[in-house]
Amino acid sequence: MPELPEVETIARGLNKRVAGDVIESVWLGSKPEPLKSPAAQIAATLEGSRISGVRRVGKHIVFDLKSAEDTLKNSAQWIVHLGMTGSLLVCSPDSQLEKHTHAILRLASGRALRFVDPRRFGRLSVIEKFEAAGVEPLDIKFEDFASLFRGRKTPIKSALLNQKLMSGVGNIYADEALFRVGIRPRRRAASLTRDELKRLCIALKRVLREAIRLGGSSISDYVDSDGEEGFFQLKHRVYGREGQPCLVCKTAIKRIVIAGRSSHYCPKCQK
Repeated sequence: MPELPEVETIARGLNKRVAGDVIESVWLGSKPEPLKSPAAQIAATLEGSRISGVRRVGKHIVFDLKSAEDTLKNSAQWIVHLGMTGSLLVCSPDSQLEKHTHAILRLASGRALRFVDPRRFGRLSVIEKFEAAGVEPLDIKFEDFASLFRGRKTPIKSALLNQKLMSGVGNIYADEALFRVGIRPRRRAASLTRDELKRLCIALKRVLREAIRLGGSSISDYVDSDGEEGFFQLKHRVYGREGQPCLVCKTAIKRIVIAGRSSHYCPKCQK
């Protein structure tokens, strides 16, 4: 599933390419799973709207919409969650149509914006104002970060993935941040010292920002809005490296399952 860096990369790319463009028409596929709002409502909201900007909120892509005619029509937002395999591609209308295309937006510039999702876990909706349940990891101050885990008996890995606490952090970047500060993913969140939490807060932000600079991690279906892969997977120190030697101490990287999610760590470097 695309995590914060991947979604941020896609949102930035889309903002550069389609901000200011007008949505002339909307086609939605027959599969019901991707539609969180009724198809008629999505089409009515999008058609004739100008895309004033595209940004990320948590793991969601938010298209801010305004009336193309600058009327008193209320502004709205088109919300896209990419799910496991979703992608948003800007292309020419006559380019080959992907098999699992569920939405096509025809733009006044002559281009098309397509939502493609083979596994159909992605979701499309329209809303007046979208807000993430958790706080933004890149902006959170340390005291607020520390308060999220105070008294929590769940593993720190599970707490980092809790989208009601922080929105956007996923498996890859939680594993990578925990490795950088030498903390095992099974450690109870409440057991972390103030110093450990401070180092974790710093490491998490650094990992996320580095991943954004490299366009995210392409380990499955992820590509950006131009169809290009990211490069942060080349920097992974533990994620996806089960059985391979730790880049620091050469101990074999282990993989465990915590609350149904895979976690990777070095049994020697992480305590």
